[in-house]
Amino acid sequence: MSESPHPSPPGQMAGAPPTPALVAGFTEALWLSPEGEIELLDRLEIQRRSAKSPPLLCHAPATARRLDLERLPAFDLLELFAFVRPARSAAPTPRGLAQSLGLPSPHSLEEQALALPRVAGLLLAELGALEQKTKREAADIAWTMARNGWLWGPYVLSALGYGQDRGGDQGLDPARHRSGLQVWERLGQWSEHAPEQPPGQVPVSPDEARQRLAEMLGEDAEPRRQQSDYAAAAAEVFQPREVPDQPLSLLAEAGTGVGKTLGYLAPASLWAEKNEGSVWVSTFTRNLQQQIDGELDRLYPDSATKARRVVVRKGRENYLCLLNFEEAVTQLAARPQETLAVGLMARWASATRDGDMVGGDFPGWLPDLVGRARTLGLTDRRGECIFSACPHYSRCYIEKSIRRARRARIVIANHALVMVQSALGGGDEGRLPTRFVFDEGHHLFDAADSAFSAHLTGLETRELRRWLLGADASERTAGRLRGLQRRLEDIIVDSQEDLEYLEEALRAARALPAAGWHKRVQESQPQGPLEGFLVAVRQQVLARSDRGGDPYSIESEPFPLNHDLAEAAQRLLDALENLQHPLRHLAGRLARRLNDEEGEELESETRRRIDSLIRSLERRCLLPLAAWAALLESLLDEKTPPDFVDFLQVERIDGRDFDMGAHRHFIDPTAPLAESVYRKAHGLMITSATLTDGSGEVEEDWAAAEARSGATHLENPAWRAQMPSPFDYPAQTKVFIVNDVRKDDLDQVAAAYRALFKASGGGALGLFTAISRLRAVQQKIVGQLEEAGLALYAQHVDRLDTSTLVEIFRAEEDSCLLGTDAVRDGVDVPGRALRLIVFDRVPWPRPSLVHKARREHYGKKRYDDMLTRLRLKQAFGRLVRRAEDHGVFVLLDPMMPSRLLGAFPQGVEVQRCGLADALAQTRAFLDHSTPR
Repeated sequence: MSESPHPSPPGQMAGAPPTPALVAGFTEALWLSPEGEIELLDRLEIQRRSAKSPPLLCHAPATARRLDLERLPAFDLLELFAFVRPARSAAPTPRGLAQSLGLPSPHSLEEQALALPRVAGLLLAELGALEQKTKREAADIAWTMARNGWLWGPYVLSALGYGQDRGGDQGLDPARHRSGLQVWERLGQWSEHAPEQPPGQVPVSPDEARQRLAEMLGEDAEPRRQQSDYAAAAAEVFQPREVPDQPLSLLAEAGTGVGKTLGYLAPASLWAEKNEGSVWVSTFTRNLQQQIDGELDRLYPDSATKARRVVVRKGRENYLCLLNFEEAVTQLAARPQETLAVGLMARWASATRDGDMVGGDFPGWLPDLVGRARTLGLTDRRGECIFSACPHYSRCYIEKSIRRARRARIVIANHALVMVQSALGGGDEGRLPTRFVFDEGHHLFDAADSAFSAHLTGLETRELRRWLLGADASERTAGRLRGLQRRLEDIIVDSQEDLEYLEEALRAARALPAAGWHKRVQESQPQGPLEGFLVAVRQQVLARSDRGGDPYSIESEPFPLNHDLAEAAQRLLDALENLQHPLRHLAGRLARRLNDEEGEELESETRRRIDSLIRSLERRCLLPLAAWAALLESLLDEKTPPDFVDFLQVERIDGRDFDMGAHRHFIDPTAPLAESVYRKAHGLMITSATLTDGSGEVEEDWAAAEARSGATHLENPAWRAQMPSPFDYPAQTKVFIVNDVRKDDLDQVAAAYRALFKASGGGALGLFTAISRLRAVQQKIVGQLEEAGLALYAQHVDRLDTSTLVEIFRAEEDSCLLGTDAVRDGVDVPGRALRLIVFDRVPWPRPSLVHKARREHYGKKRYDDMLTRLRLKQAFGRLVRRAEDHGVFVLLDPMMPSRLLGAFPQGVEVQRCGLADALAQTRAFLDHSTPR
């Protein structure tokens, strides 16, 4: 990292650095000198000036990309924000930073440039106001960062009251500087408690649910009948179960604005208190997890009480691994260029609520700012945990979360975790909960499809090899990747037989793909039976597909197997059995060790570690190996079991093959969902704003909800409840189907997006059915929109995660955002920040062999229509989130069939018209509904 260009003594510095400010749009860049002179500069002049005097800016990597520069030395305000306000976030734009600090929102590039020094000054002033202990801890980290060239370092130290070079004189011990990054030493330890008793069976009555809801809302809240009725209906699943394996179940659709979150939290929290048990609330999106967590502030206004009663739970791969972080700190002497990332991670780790890096309080823009390797790469994404053998085990964020969840009243989880834990008989949690609320229930089908499918592919099997053997010698990796031997050897060191099984397993694991497998497969030069299988799969798919030259993923039916693939499948089946055999024996012997006389003498942590190893072997190895073996046997028999669909696939991104292999999906993935999750529960509620279909036939619409949720697999029929939205959609919304834009002509499509976004004055969300169409439109309209004063952001173009893009879109009222499925389903942007939605065409299901099988199973055209209406419902549902919201929905597809119009609320007039008419009405409607 470069040294600070300012030679004055660090201890004498105060306030923001006397340096220029830079704001770059998509078509022009503004340079503000320290004296207040404003210039519009080209990229080469900015590059030249920045090398001499690094400017003040917001988000250096994004600014460099806009200017087409490889690197841009700068005083990045996001770096300062991440240091000053760890575990807090703001939209990573000048406007977003200004808003987070209570400054007036800057609009023009000039206003944004003028705001940057004020933002810097306020952030540095916050450091000066910290209490002394916190100042010292921050200074310990800042000193190391400054010594390794962080431009902000001297200014941060000065604001904290310390000098960079005179630390010893001002009470900073140099040894403390070096230990400042060792945040694990300052974290509290979790403590053990006696095992929780099974929950009671005291019921919650509908009247009690209504009363609890009223208490949560407060005396001044306006009563909402739909919400109260919804809470009363939810109470039905909090009664004692009558018959084993037959849970009380409820399907509840609550239109937007009903307030379903508080509606089900009322009876859930009351049941948990009465019975001293946990209710698990499961969602599909991280955004909703955060919303539910926020709503529980009403019930637990005291943060300490809430910390005991409410836990957000995710899989291990979402949390910072302290052992990974310690290794990153240790390696700084050899990698000083990583000091910025490690320093900011240390600040975050010392302030985070629970160590959650994926949707928790971790800023989503930080990986783009300092790199993924020393941010998201520090999670346990490959299952490397060594449990109680880890020196940080007693402080581990994951273990804390697990233990808190066992004692919590409300656990906010996600569908994937619930399914995995239930399939493993409780998993990390120790005992399965008895009560579930599945919010975003319309996503249960897709979540189950992901959880219960099998993928015998290069990437999946490569990960298994790495888990078993560790990193290959040729690999450069930031993680530990020391393999099964490192996790297991000290546990089995006294058993020669166990050591022999371990050695046998490690030898057999070499049949899995090694580093460089991808290149060897493409060149048909495989090493080992797995790579040979992949070569044969790729050959058959390319030979039988008529789309071999497409840039998109291609697939083919497996039967009849060609000769090469049949031979490769048999060799691979034999190799997988050679791997399964010793791993099964190891898992079995470890399990017996817990249950024999010796097990009674084991220390608690050793027992837990062995139990965790058994579950890891089961989940990481034995379950997938069994699924892969069953898939191979079906391929060799040329007969797929009736409940499944098998296919071969070459997966591509932008025309490049990145994975290939054989796949197996349940035709109905809610069948294993019902077996592994539902039947073990006593009560479960499945809810969503878009649970039923919109065909117009009431019974068929509910039947669709039952099929998609898996309720059809329960012996007792689920109760039904439906609460309509209180919003006046006919008055608050307009829907236009534009009939004179050719959807296959991207020039026309782009022109329509540009005109509509200008007509709304921003606040526009553009949705696309394909990434390629999104990128093409973005390139065509971004410059002209900026000239009109409208910023355009785009998923799959901007290198930011979806939640951060949505955060920017929410903060900048007149910005525009382009996105695909994740944006369509995960956006919650109330107010004028979202006042227009434009969909490029009817979102029909993408043709695939899995969809073909399900289409036959669920009713052919009716199934296609149901999925399409659901997507349109979800998209339209983003438009109005509050009673005062108004918005326009536009579909650029004249082929929209009338039978799909049930996706829109009853009473909303759908107008088929030309683009000019849609533009005029959009302007008039939004102008009329804008608050004066």
